Parts: sequence; structure tokens; C-alpha cells
Amino acid sequence: MNIWNTTSDFILLGLFNHTGANLFLFVMVLMIAFTSLVGNALMIFLIHQDARLHTPMYFLLSQLSLMDMMLISTIVPKMAADYLTGKKSIYPAGCGLQIFFLLTLGGGECFLLAAMSYDRYVAVCHPLRYPILMSWQLCLRMTMGSWFLGAADGLMQAAATMSFPFCNAHEINHFFCEAPTLVRLACADTFVFEYVMYICCVLMLLVPFSLILISYSLILAAVLQMRSREARKKTFATCSSHLCVVGLFYGAAIFTYMQPKSYRSANNDKVVSAFYTIFTPLLNPLIYSMRNSEVKEALRKYMHQRAALSHD
Repeated sequence: MNIWNTTSDFILLGLFNHTGANLFLFVMVLMIAFTSLVGNALMIFLIHQDARLHTPMYFLLSQLSLMDMMLISTIVPKMAADYLTGKKSIYPAGCGLQIFFLLTLGGGECFLLAAMSYDRYVAVCHPLRYPILMSWQLCLRMTMGSWFLGAADGLMQAAATMSFPFCNAHEINHFFCEAPTLVRLACADTFVFEYVMYICCVLMLLVPFSLILISYSLILAAVLQMRSREARKKTFATCSSHLCVVGLFYGAAIFTYMQPKSYRSANNDKVVSAFYTIFTPLLNPLIYSMRNSEVKEALRKYMHQRAALSHD
């Protein structure tokens, strides 16, 4: 078997073909990506502008929006350029950077969602001690830890993936460089790396997920002890938004990175990858803005201010 020179380009086969139906889907994806960027940018802007949202909870939410914006910016521009120009090549360095940023942002979001669940646990179960148990210092440490752990995982997996020799069949049946897809092209025994990568993914997904389950188990126990129906309703409304985001993110991530190799297919991988890199970032600001009265009030306040200024 011939070994392909890793200094040559990879070829991304893409997500869509050049047909009428696929052109329509391509335009829809671009619209969704643009809406997602605007929605997440608006969320960050409102949190920065409104003093009432200057709390650890909303700071963590702004970091989630930032990660989602970066995720879309890592994937969609290259995919769109490839489709419009027909040039589907990508440099090995660019491929490695896509893997690094994808895993950094994905891993960072795992731990950030765990930090957000801890914030909800403290707010519900220990409201009087919230300023102590969820101090700004702890919030910043958890945020920095999320970015650091995600970057460490991304750097390790990107460097290891790009260190393999690749075969002549250098076409990637995907619309971006993803470690599990790229490893299939390697002309070397990748069993040890795939096993280690699987263990890393299990740890990066299940450790934060376990913390989230523990937090919400304690929250549920506290809610069931509340006598006020109004208090229970308010608590469920506050926590349900975060649970929706957790379900969407972890469902797609577990399907992508923890599914046995024998059950994987290129088409399924592309659909699931499109869901968690393009569609999920759109749903996050929609879920939080539609189900959060404080965010909606901040938006109304900003719109009234803009309207008042336009009439002056």
C-alpha cells in the first residue's frame, strides 16, 4: 500500500451536491448559521449591556454563546467556500486546526455546561449562600478550566491524528476535518490511538455529564420538598432551559464520539455533525431567550432605548 505524502492537501467531499434540492439546503444552512451568529452575538451583547445580567449565571451563558460562535466560524465559512468555488482542498495544517478548535470548543462546552449545572444547584439548594459558594473568583476559575481542558484535549488529539502517515485515498467523506473520520485514512495501525481517543472522549463527556446528573438530582430533591407550587414552577422554568441545551449537546456528541466503529456510516456522521456544529448553536440562544424572562426584559429595555434615541 502506498503512503501518501502528508504535506499534500486533503480533499473534503462536502455536505451537499450541486443539485437544485441541495442548493436550497445549502442556502438554508447558511441562513441558520448566520442567524445563530447573530443570536449568540446578541446574547453576549445583552449580558454585557444590562447590569442585572452581570451575575455568574449569565457570564457562563455568555461564554457558551462565545464557544458556539467560534464553532460555527470554524466550520461554516470553509464549507461554504468549498461549495461555491468547487475547490474542496484543505491544507494539512488547516485540517489540524479544525480538529483542534472543534475539540477545544466541544470539550470546553462539556465542562462549561457542568459549571452551569453547579450554578443552578447552588441557586436552588443554597440561595442564601450563593455569593459565597458561587463567587466570581470560582466562576472565573471554572470558565478558565473549561477552556484549558478543552484546549488540552484538542491539542493532544489534533497532534496525534496529524502525525499518522496517510494513504493515497486522501479524500475525506465529510464537510470538515474530524478526528474519527481522518483516522480511517491512516496507513498505520491506529488501534492504540483509537482506544486512547475513545477513553478521552468518554472522560470528556461522561465526567461532566455525571456532575450534571448529580447537580440536577439534588435540585430535583430540593424542588420536591418545596411547598409552594409557584416556587416549583419558577425553579423548573429556570432549570429546564439548561437541561434542553444539555440534552441536545450531549445527545449529538455521544452519538458522534462514543458510537462503536462498526455502526458508523459517513452519511450519518455528516448529518449528526451538521446538527451539533450548525443547528445546536442556533437553538441555545433561542432556548435561553424564549424561556428566560430576564433576557427578554433586557432585550425589551434595549429596544425601548434604541426607539427613544431614534425619536430624539
